[in-house]
Formats: sequence, C-alpha cells, structure tokens
Amino acid sequence: MYQYEKKNRKSLGAQTEDELMKYILQKPVKPGQKIPNEFELAEKFGVGRSTIREAVKGLVSRGILEVRRGSGTYVINTNSLEEDPLGFGKIEDKYELALQLFEVRLMIEPEIAAIACKNASDEDLVHLKKLCDETEELYLGGHNHIKKDIEFHTFIAKCSKNQVVEILLPVIHTAVLTFANVTHRLLRDETIRTHRAINNAILARDSVGAKCAMITHLTYNRQTIMKILQERSEKNTENI
Repeated sequence: MYQYEKKNRKSLGAQTEDELMKYILQKPVKPGQKIPNEFELAEKFGVGRSTIREAVKGLVSRGILEVRRGSGTYVINTNSLEEDPLGFGKIEDKYELALQLFEVRLMIEPEIAAIACKNASDEDLVHLKKLCDETEELYLGGHNHIKKDIEFHTFIAKCSKNQVVEILLPVIHTAVLTFANVTHRLLRDETIRTHRAINNAILARDSVGAKCAMITHLTYNRQTIMKILQERSEKNTENI
C-alpha cells in the first residue's frame, strides 16, 4: 500500500509534487491513465487542495501530467525532464514548445542523419539497428517506448562524430520527449515506418535517403500536433 512520507527539506508544495510522482510510479499509474481527483489526492496526502494544484502544476511543467478540461488529469509520461539543463521543462505550453522544437529539429536532424551515414562505424550501425528494433518492439507491444525512442535519435547524433552536435543532445532529448507526450501514440505506424526508413538509409550509408526519411518523420509529428491544436480550437469555440 502506498505510504505518504513527510519531508522537511522542501516546501509543502514541492514535497507533495515529489510524493505524487512517487505515487504515480509505485501504483503504478501508466501513461494514458487518469490520476485521482483533487479532493481524493488532498485526502491521500493530508494536504490542502491548493497544495495539490501546485504539485500537479509542477508535474505538468515536467511533462508528466496533462490536465484535460472537463475530463481530469492524466499521466502522459513517467520519464521526468529532471535532466533539463536548458530549462525547457519550465515552458508550460507544451504544444507551442513542440512546434518551436520542430523548427530546430528540422534545421539540424536531417543533416545529422546525413552526416551519420558517412561517419558511423560498423559497430555503430549494428547498435543503431538494435535500438530501432527495440523501439519498434516496445511500441508494438503497447509498452512505454519513449526512453528507447530518445536513445535512437540521440545515438544517430552520436554517430555523426561531431562534438558540437554532442553538446546539442539535450535539445534532441527534450524534443523527442515533448513530441511523444503531446502526440500520445497517435503516430505509432508512422513512427515505426519512418524510424525504419531512417535506420535502413543510414545502414546503407545513403545520406540523401537518411535526410529525406528524417524530414518525413519530423513532418508527421508536426502535422499531428497541428491537427490536435485545430481540434482543441474548434472544441473551445463550440463551448463559448
């Protein structure tokens, strides 16, 4: 049974945020599932509802929870953005963040994939295929694939053997995580297909093919985000 542990090192809101994260992991509450309502959480943790709201807001900013108006609060990811040296996790509008990250990814990732074709070692190519296979297996099995998805994209960057690209890895890490969180597995088939196309092109050392496959992969993500935003806008208009 879950036990709430009181700590004195942080503010009550920060303590509750930590405990709510621990509850999500221990329960466990999986991505796509709803957490208890505000009243139930306040009772469970022995704090006021305003403290629960503060804790939820903190986990929303870390990409763990999403508040859906009229429906409740849902877990969208259990991989926290704790390693976030660039501070992207503090940006509350995840859809706007995703679109801006798309612009940056489109500038750099197709070229990174092209360079990886030239500079990856034979051992790198073996490992890249393994990551592609593992990501696909997790996705098809309905398991949390995000960590492996991040590994796939960041390893492509490492295959470029470019030291500046290595410094930019936190941008790619955050971008993949943000895209996955806001699209909610809507792109399963497209992701699997384009990941495989990127992988196959790099294995064949086809720089043009790798570049085109990465552009296609990123474009699918942007189209889905735009569709979600359009649907939300239409729904809000109907509710006015």
